Amino acid sequence: MTDWTTAHLPDLAGKTIIVTGASSGIGLETARAFAAHRAHVVLAVRDETKGRAAAATICGDTEVRRLDLADLASVRRFAADWNVDIHVLVNNAGVMLPPFGHTTDGFELQFGTNHLGHFALTNLLLPHITGRVVTVASSAHRSGHLDFDDLNFADRPYRSGSAGYGQSKLANLLFTLELQRRLEASGRPVIATAAHPGMAATNLNSSSTNALLRVVGAVAVRLLAQNAAAGAEPTLFAATAEIPGGSYAGPSRRREMAGPPTLVSRSAAAGDAGDAARLWTMSEELTGIRYPLPTAATRLETTRLETPQGGK
Repeated sequence: MTDWTTAHLPDLAGKTIIVTGASSGIGLETARAFAAHRAHVVLAVRDETKGRAAAATICGDTEVRRLDLADLASVRRFAADWNVDIHVLVNNAGVMLPPFGHTTDGFELQFGTNHLGHFALTNLLLPHITGRVVTVASSAHRSGHLDFDDLNFADRPYRSGSAGYGQSKLANLLFTLELQRRLEASGRPVIATAAHPGMAATNLNSSSTNALLRVVGAVAVRLLAQNAAAGAEPTLFAATAEIPGGSYAGPSRRREMAGPPTLVSRSAAAGDAGDAARLWTMSEELTGIRYPLPTAATRLETTRLETPQGGK
């Protein structure tokens, strides 16, 4: 089988694609590839100045809009201003190993940004989405653990932030699993997929405030990492290839650190349907934002209630 490359991307003329965190790294390379294939690409970024500078490096049709995933009010404003179809939503933005902190709404920073921000954004935009929702996870999900009684690390050690990052990336995959289930139940043709970049040389690798982690990360990147453009390929594959809903894409070589994209496995925890449903319910409660479409069972019950006795 021929390795998948960006040359396999279809003509995306007339399609609108949103990429969060597109001002640098994998997000920027993802946006660049979509634009090269004639999509209208919206760079959804926290810093509009950086976003415009990034857009200036892209040859194609782009637009920059402000979006701060660590602030649910910003997410709501972004969605409220949206009124056209979206072919693909790429949930790419994230934070990695920051010092302990909280989002504007009081959630642990990594869980609040990487999961809850994208959870809210996806549900608010879902009525406009016609094709796919792609969420960028990480192989770090394998070390992740969801403590449903302490998602904000109020009573457990945060240390370097690796536990928080692993939790947020596990949440990304459980979100994809439950979103796909709900899309199927509601009869929508939209599918949810996920991807991880392997080890890619981006500025996310140097964001930790832990000096030792920065040094170790720099050495690992220099020896093992692929460039950001290659790191974007699993996302592009997950967004456009003929793959089933709920699929997870990643690099095919060096233990998923590099190489052409393919479908990859996930941890048992990331495939737990019960935890996925529980996380979804908690995410709705925490954000106040709910899945906008009725399930097939709900539609059936509504039909029964609205049908007069003896009616068909």
